[in-house]
Amino acid sequence: MALLLVLVGVVVGVVLASSLLLRWNEVRYGRRKEGRLPPGTMGWPLFGETTEFLKQGPSFMKQRRLRYGRLFRTHILGCPTVVCMDPELNRRMLLQGEAGGLVPGYPQSMLDILGRNNIAAVHGQLHRVMRGAMVGLVRPAALRQSLLPKIDAFMRDHLCGWAGTVVDVQAKTKEMALLSALRQIAGVTAGPLSDALKTELYTLVLGTISLPINLPGTSYYQGFQARKKLVSILEQMIAERRSSGDAHDDMLDALLRSGDDGTREKISDEQIIDLLIALIYSGYETMSTTSMMAVKYLSEHPRALEELRREHLDIRKGKSPDEAISYDDVKSMTFTRAAIFETLRLATVVNGLLRKTIKDVEMNGYVIPKGWRIYVYTREINYDPFMYPDPMTFNPWRWLEKNMESHPHFMLFGGGGRM
Repeated sequence: MALLLVLVGVVVGVVLASSLLLRWNEVRYGRRKEGRLPPGTMGWPLFGETTEFLKQGPSFMKQRRLRYGRLFRTHILGCPTVVCMDPELNRRMLLQGEAGGLVPGYPQSMLDILGRNNIAAVHGQLHRVMRGAMVGLVRPAALRQSLLPKIDAFMRDHLCGWAGTVVDVQAKTKEMALLSALRQIAGVTAGPLSDALKTELYTLVLGTISLPINLPGTSYYQGFQARKKLVSILEQMIAERRSSGDAHDDMLDALLRSGDDGTREKISDEQIIDLLIALIYSGYETMSTTSMMAVKYLSEHPRALEELRREHLDIRKGKSPDEAISYDDVKSMTFTRAAIFETLRLATVVNGLLRKTIKDVEMNGYVIPKGWRIYVYTREINYDPFMYPDPMTFNPWRWLEKNMESHPHFMLFGGGGRM
């Protein structure tokens, strides 16, 4: 009997303590003189609602939208955050940018692991300098003369190895995306170096979506250790490039030479490394998932697959088997472009963008405090039946309509001046 009473007392104590902690966290963030916050809950001290956010995924957002509306507050990935699902508000925020009191606001874990100088995280003059260095890498002349021929050659060589085998699409698209990114960015081909980079990158990715708890065994700790190893590998590559003096037709070489002609400010090795890690990370994540989902959707929709095949066979008719596709060929692939857009819309590889307030920001009658994050959540617009009739159906033909890409709420690739 005494043991039972002790157990009941412990349970009651835990429940009471938990309730008090949750209530204290709500009061701590809700006590403001400057203006009221959007509705919502802040979860536990320090952890907030991160566990629910990571486990539930999109359903976390849907449940809170049903309860609080298109604008609500939460606490995720170590940051007090306001989630905005209103497409017009999102568009205005992305257009205003720093002038409206908003700068990139990625979580601490992502900043630490991808690097504070990565192009997605910096703003102001540093962003202009790094953007200037990157623009030359993807200008039309570079696409025609370098990037497209190399991508074409890589894909031919890589896909030949799939013939006559059973393919694990998820594993193969990950491998394809990573090797393609490494080839274009740093001239790395399949081998021991790419294997080492792959191992560290997979660990790094998991660390970017974790709480910044730097203890052995945590995803953050492992991701940060993976970053250290990647930095070491890239530093060695840069040193070897400089000592050899040989020219390389890749992005790393272009970044090392950026600013040598005096037309723009030169960027440091530290900035180059952060930029390379961010490029590999973003290219690998988006390309592998989009490729995998495109295979899935096309296999489920034979008519779309046949239309895609017809477009490509028509382009190949006037070419020899070994002749590469040209920039003009790519521009003429209207249905291919439509299929990619529809895959990006339906799969929603990128759910939204994070911004940080550098001053109190007024929004729809609420005041978002300085230092908070705003999650510009664009996923929901992808399933808006007014913009996309029958939104859960894979229908590439919808993108052949002329007004789709010019719609003010078209946000597959984000929006605003940082695109």
